[in-house]
Amino acid sequence: MPGSQYFQVIRVLRVLRVFRVLKLGAYIGEADVLIVALRNSRRKLSVFIVTVLVLAVVLGTAMYLVEGQTHGFASIPLSIYWTIVTITTVGYGDIAPETPLGQALASVISLIGYAIVAVPTGIVTVELARGTIGHRTCPGCQADAHDADAGYCKRCGTHL
Repeated sequence: MPGSQYFQVIRVLRVLRVFRVLKLGAYIGEADVLIVALRNSRRKLSVFIVTVLVLAVVLGTAMYLVEGQTHGFASIPLSIYWTIVTITTVGYGDIAPETPLGQALASVISLIGYAIVAVPTGIVTVELARGTIGHRTCPGCQADAHDADAGYCKRCGTHL
């Protein structure tokens, strides 16, 4: 049958048998904690991604104005592409700034890229931590977010 060779890609799913052989099926349920954390932080991550995209447009436009068409930055969309590649620390090397001001701006963009990696990591980590902490409120001082196995309030010592 013509075109059926494309279905051979589905054979990759046989790798999932490893879970059964190595008895890793018990850990699949643990992935739910990660999925819930990602779902709970999707609004924060969405705002973060939009902010990074706006930053990429602004910095890409600035790089186009600094370097110009003569140095390989032929258009603003191409400069935005370069900025995104630089922020994500991929750096293909197909375009490189040549002027000293462009190189300084590229250095700042690279440093921003390193800082940006930490933000979504922190957002998801906070949500993961919230998933492992109970939501019981202390009757004495109204403090919440006690450990699931806590018998007494962290703040005032009242029995929970």
